[in-house]
Parts: sequence; C-alpha cells; structure tokens
Amino acid sequence: MMKSDILELETKAKEAKAASRRLADLATGVKNKALSNIADDLLSRKDEILAANEADYKQAETSGMSAAMLDRLQLTESRLESMASDVRAVATLPDPVGEIFDMRTLPNGLIVGKKRVPLGVIGTIYESRPNVTIDISSLCLKSGNAIILRGGKEAIHSNTALAGVAQQAIARAGVPDGAIQFIGNTSRELVSRMLRMNEVIDLIVPRGGAGLIEFVRENAAMPVVAGGIGVCHTYVDRAADIAKAIAIAFNAKVQRPTVCNALDSLLVHKDIARKYLPQIAGEWAREGVEMHCDPASLDILGQEKSLKLAPATDDDWGKEFLSLVAAIKVVNSLDEALEHIERYGSGHSEAIITEDYGAAMRFLNSVDAACVYANASTRFTDGGQFGLGAEVGISTQKMHARGPLGLKEITSYKWIIFGTGQVRP
Repeated sequence: MMKSDILELETKAKEAKAASRRLADLATGVKNKALSNIADDLLSRKDEILAANEADYKQAETSGMSAAMLDRLQLTESRLESMASDVRAVATLPDPVGEIFDMRTLPNGLIVGKKRVPLGVIGTIYESRPNVTIDISSLCLKSGNAIILRGGKEAIHSNTALAGVAQQAIARAGVPDGAIQFIGNTSRELVSRMLRMNEVIDLIVPRGGAGLIEFVRENAAMPVVAGGIGVCHTYVDRAADIAKAIAIAFNAKVQRPTVCNALDSLLVHKDIARKYLPQIAGEWAREGVEMHCDPASLDILGQEKSLKLAPATDDDWGKEFLSLVAAIKVVNSLDEALEHIERYGSGHSEAIITEDYGAAMRFLNSVDAACVYANASTRFTDGGQFGLGAEVGISTQKMHARGPLGLKEITSYKWIIFGTGQVRP
C-alpha cells in the first residue's frame, strides 16, 4: 500500500468530519431533496449501474464465489427500483435531529431534558452487498451523519458507480461536500488504518461474514455496532395452526434463502410432528429444499422418496446455511425448544407458531434475540419492513442498539438545561 493511499483516506476522513459539523444543522428540506435526487438517479442511471454490477458479477462467478454471496452481489432492475423506493421512504420519515424529549422540571426549577443529535462520522466496511452503499448513505444523510464507505473488491465497480450517483445527487441539493466519502482502495492494510482513526470516525459498522466482523471488533479503536451470523429458528408448537405453520416456515426458508433472516432450523413439537412435517416437507421439496433431520423427524419423513433428506449431524445445529438447506428437530416440549434456541441461536431472529397465548408470551419473554416473533416469518427482520425506510445493519448486540438500525439508532443525544439563574448550593 502506498503512502498516497493512506493520505487519501486521512484526507477524506477529515473532510467527512468537517462535513458532519455542517450536516448537524442542515435543514430537513435539503436532506429530503437530496434523498429524492438519489432515488431519481438510481433509476435514470440504471444502465450505468447495472453494467458496473455485471462486471463485478462475472468476475466473482469466475473466481468461484458461493451462490449465497453471488445473490447478495447481484443488482437487477427490480432491486434498483426497490432501493430507490427505500430511499424515498427514508425521505418521508420524521427527521430525528433536534427532537427534544424526556423534559422535566426539577424541584429547584431547572428544566432538564435531552436533544437528539447525530453521532458525527460513521464508517462502514462491507462485503459483496452493493445495496449497502445506498442504504447507509441515505440513513446517514437523513440523520445528519457523514459516512465513509469502504466496500470489498468483489463489488468495486458497483460500489464506485453507486457512490458516484449518490455524491452527485446530494451535491445538486446543496449538501456539504464530503458528506459521503468512498474509499476505492480495497487493501486490508487500509482497513486496519481506518479502524484506528477514532479521532475522526465515531462509529464503525461492519457488514459481511463472521471473519470480517470479528476482525473489525478486535481491531477497531472506536465503538462498533455489528451483527453476527443469523442462525434463525422457527418453533412449531403443539397448539400451532397447521396452515399458518406451513405458510410461515415456507416463506422463512424459501422466499430468499441466502440472507441472514432466513430459516435455518425448524423445531416441531412431538404432538404435532406426524401431521405437520409431511406437509411442510412436501412444500419445501417442490422448491428443492434439502432437509437435515434428527432421528425422530427422519423416522416420520424417511419413507417419502420425493424428499431430499439427510441425517442431521452436530454441525447442523447452530449453522447459518444461506441456501436451500434446513435442519429439522422434533422436541418434546416448549422448554426443550427454548433450551435448543438458547444453545444454538445467534441472537438474531426467532419465531414461534402457536395459538396458545401463554406459550407465545413465554417464548417472547424467554428468547434472548434481537427480534422475536409470534406467528410471523423471520424474513421480516429488515429496516424497510419495520418501517425504518432502510437499515444500516442488523445488530445482535445489546448496546447501544439492537436489531435493524434505523435513523434513531445512529443518533445520540445531549442534555439541555434551562435555568432562571440557579446556582448550586
């Protein structure tokens, strides 16, 4: 890595810091106009963006990239339309900056409360997912934060095109120069330098595989908000509605199997297993799902020649498959399901299917995960689906934010105090 590369990173980081001070006071109308410009330009410049993405996709395919990562890398016209729609949704959300809350009057007459403020400069290091370039830029812009984007080499053409679109779009709206910074050098050494720049970067958000996330956590000098892997369970309780349980498990596994909120393990109560498992297995089989079964579920399904079955191994529990593979286990009770999820879950998204209110509430109260569902697919764990417009990422941490990170999750607050001349006795 050349000294000029480090100098470029440091210069862009300082420019982002300077821009962040101006962004903190930027009018909501200017931010919304900038977001509207981004959405418009994603569509008007789609040919340019898709051509850049095609170059990345072909190179990644030739290099042997996995199907899951290829799916995350690929952009299509419909995905660009979805990205533009998410940007417009962010523009419609209330501006969090300047919100005053928790105001109260103390016995001495002081009025004390909090005012929401941007974090400052957010850095993100991400792999394969070119949509992150737009999602994070949009949320940071609306929340008054500057952003430094550093994508992976596998998506360099896509990210360069998308970052250029965003930068030019916001400039036309009057957003300060430097608000969106893109680092084109994909050297890991440059990442290491970026992770030590706590004097200008206030928060780092890694998006990628377990290796990247662990590297960032171990080396960052500033706070990190990160998700781990998404090992997601759906538990079909003895009191489940069969039709609901089939529809939900089918959606959670098949709708988009290469993402972190897709179903990995299906837990089924023994009292309903013989009725339920052949039906969901038949639905999954039509989509090519391979089922790794514990002895009890294999006993139930083993005579069905049309199914893709394999005996489950110890490695199947707690595994994020990111493909059309699911592990199946028959459990004797809700307690056993809870124990299994506690042992093998990753704290991402877990679901129960039941018509028993007490069982649903116990599941919601007991499961330690960012998102816990009763009678719904885990595929809803997404900033856009939660009404956040988009997301910076999905955090499986408990501090300072958890689950999909939207506008408020990338702000902080300061205390504001109004007095009438009080002095401390």
